[in-house]
Amino acid sequence: MKNKQEELTTLGNLLLEIGALLMSSGASTGRIRVTINRIAEAKGYQCDLLITHRALMLTLGDTDHPSFFSSLKRTSPHGVNFKLVSGISRMSWRVVQEKWNVEKISEDLERLKALPHFSRWIILTFVALAGSSFCRLFGGEAIEMIVTFVATFIGLFVRQEAHKRQFNPYLCVLFAATTSSMIAGAAMHYNIGAEPEHAFATSVLYLIPGVPFINSFTDLIDGNILNGVVRGVHGLIISFAIALGLVVAKLIFNI
Repeated sequence: MKNKQEELTTLGNLLLEIGALLMSSGASTGRIRVTINRIAEAKGYQCDLLITHRALMLTLGDTDHPSFFSSLKRTSPHGVNFKLVSGISRMSWRVVQEKWNVEKISEDLERLKALPHFSRWIILTFVALAGSSFCRLFGGEAIEMIVTFVATFIGLFVRQEAHKRQFNPYLCVLFAATTSSMIAGAAMHYNIGAEPEHAFATSVLYLIPGVPFINSFTDLIDGNILNGVVRGVHGLIISFAIALGLVVAKLIFNI
């Protein structure tokens, strides 16, 4: 009985950690539920799961034994890490196919958590290049693309620095949007380039909350109404912060 309870507790804590990692990495509610249930069923346990935007509650048990595990875990602030999401998904299938024990699951989860991220400067450079590409698609020329590159690069840098100093996530977006739009707005004010409005319009596209909106739609379609609404409102607040940053630049430069 003691060994059974220890296994339940260890596995339950692992499943809660997996769910929290998936939620904070940009996974949809349906994916989190399917992944956790897949692992629990592979180990022969019945899993009941409550998923909210900021916490997960899990009850794990076996109908053949009186032992059970029940606990709640808060999730960290949400971001996007599809490498972790896909890695955990692959791990869950290997648990089923290769009949991993709890220790093996824990080892692989630690490996996934330790996977290196891209260098900060690589992220800044390629996000800025993506912004320049959008500017080109909108009709911007070389000068406008350079302005967009600089605005995006510096704006994202400001957002990262604000995040490191633990500002409110929506304030981080506001600071970044204001910084980027101020740089692009200065180009409009001083007529840098043939059509500087293209740079102004695309300088904040890197902040668009695509993942929250996609997950909101997915959750609503799947019947996870509460999480869908919360994620949708989260995306709308980010959009409002972006718009507010643009308004600040327009008021300062009178454009």
